[in-house]
Amino acid sequence: MAKKVSRRMRELLAKVDDKAYEPLDALKLLKETATAKFKESAEVHIRLGIDPKYTDQQIRTTVALPKGTGQEIRVAVVARGEKVAEATNAGADIAGSEELIDEISKGMMDFDLLIATPDMMPKVARLGRVLGPRGLMPSPKGGSVTTDLASAIAEFKAGKLEFRADRTGIIHISFGKAEFSAEDLLVNLKAFQECIDRNRPSGAKGRFWRSMYVSSTMGPSIEVDINALQDMKTDDLPA
Repeated sequence: MAKKVSRRMRELLAKVDDKAYEPLDALKLLKETATAKFKESAEVHIRLGIDPKYTDQQIRTTVALPKGTGQEIRVAVVARGEKVAEATNAGADIAGSEELIDEISKGMMDFDLLIATPDMMPKVARLGRVLGPRGLMPSPKGGSVTTDLASAIAEFKAGKLEFRADRTGIIHISFGKAEFSAEDLLVNLKAFQECIDRNRPSGAKGRFWRSMYVSSTMGPSIEVDINALQDMKTDDLPA
């Protein structure tokens, strides 16, 4: 049975041409098609020419969005001793040791990001079944396993995001809010593109970038001209 498309979505789809848009034009169109009754996120979906089942074709890293994410990130920290107080003083929303691990194992998920100190990771690893499917397992590559809790908390709250390619080689992230200016969204999108290029896996062969689409949370997908985005110089972007 075909999924019914709402009148609102049909009207929005009619505004989107079947072509790859110049990056700024795509983001202006994203804003124009963000007509839901709540503050929508700006999302990007990228298909890469990789097969993540091979270790040399995986991507998992972080990107610092210059214009922020537009959302408040709730950070939980698992540490021990003085590090728990250090995390709290640095702005962690939740901080604890074995008792916090126990709460999480019982289903407490009142956070968007989990940071752990290296000495606690053997205990945190037992939460794999709970944290893994939600993408919340701390990782050294993602910057969420660290002894420098103050810096990590500050960076993630300021707009640092961890991301990874899923098993089909697609990356999905929110890179701001649809209410951001198109220029600010472009600055964030460019930072994301450069981060992916810097972290191109050694095993990636052939055409690396396959497609890039942006959309608001409830809006239609809009294709972005990847080559045009790559050709942009960071110095030429809005401050």
